Amino acid sequence: MTLSFGLVSHLGWMVLFLSFVAPTFLAAQGGRGNEPQSANLRQANELMRADKPSEALTAVKREAEANPTSTAAANLLDVLGATTEARTIWQRRIDAAPDAAAKSVAQRAMAMSYAFDGDSANTVKYEQMVIAYWMTREQAEPQNAFYQQGEMANEAARVAIDAGDLAAAEQWYRKGAELGLKEPEPKTHPKSLWDFRLAHALGRLAARRGDGAEAQRQIAAARKILDGDATMAAQQERFFPYLVGYVALYTNDLKTAEAELTKALAISGNQSDPFMTCLLAMTCEKLGQAAKAKELYEKAYGLATAHNPPAAFVRPFARKKLGL
Repeated sequence: MTLSFGLVSHLGWMVLFLSFVAPTFLAAQGGRGNEPQSANLRQANELMRADKPSEALTAVKREAEANPTSTAAANLLDVLGATTEARTIWQRRIDAAPDAAAKSVAQRAMAMSYAFDGDSANTVKYEQMVIAYWMTREQAEPQNAFYQQGEMANEAARVAIDAGDLAAAEQWYRKGAELGLKEPEPKTHPKSLWDFRLAHALGRLAARRGDGAEAQRQIAAARKILDGDATMAAQQERFFPYLVGYVALYTNDLKTAEAELTKALAISGNQSDPFMTCLLAMTCEKLGQAAKAKELYEKAYGLATAHNPPAAFVRPFARKKLGL
């Protein structure tokens, strides 16, 4: 699947971006796109909407017992924190995969399952397996194969930075740009996209390391790249305020973080983004705005129902903040 110009993982992935419940995305994640919803799963989703996660988990476990290879059940098990049970299903999907393509889909889902536990090392391990699959597709579909390799590397990096493994995150963000830039002509994803993604990532990494000057240099680089390619910027501009807000949060410029993250969440395509919502909650918490922070954590938690890096970070993080 090609997610044209999506800024991985929550640069789409907030890849992704993205509509987090789009059927095609769920299918690519080993998700619910091609699977009819059972009564158990309908009940589980209704209970989640009613903010009854324990009852929802019970319904999902009934589904897993009835359908031991249900990707929909495995997705929800991960979202609800039952990751060990989910990985049992993902392993069954890997073992029973009818071909290499299907196996890579299940391996990517396994990578995300580990992300829900903050286990970035195992996420990287399984993303490498998916990258290995796409390497076998370089001759048959070169444009898509190299793009997907870059996507998977960036996806691994996204989980690593969220887990606090900054060295691994930098390694894989750089690898993602390197792989994506190997796409041959006629390119379907411009060099400017990979350059923007990398500058965005390096800015966030610098902020996490406490290097405000380097973070600002990367923000300036990202701005210049956007200004130099209007076509690419049309899809990526919405991620710029998020970058500025992220850097401000982690360099303790809280008023700027509040303003930029609020701006980011007002932009079409970002309004239901759980990670940006969580970042704003973190900012408000640091500002001493306890009631607003709690409201935003609750909103982020409710939005984080996809099987992707934003949800993998937000769901357990917000759960702890809310004492759930």
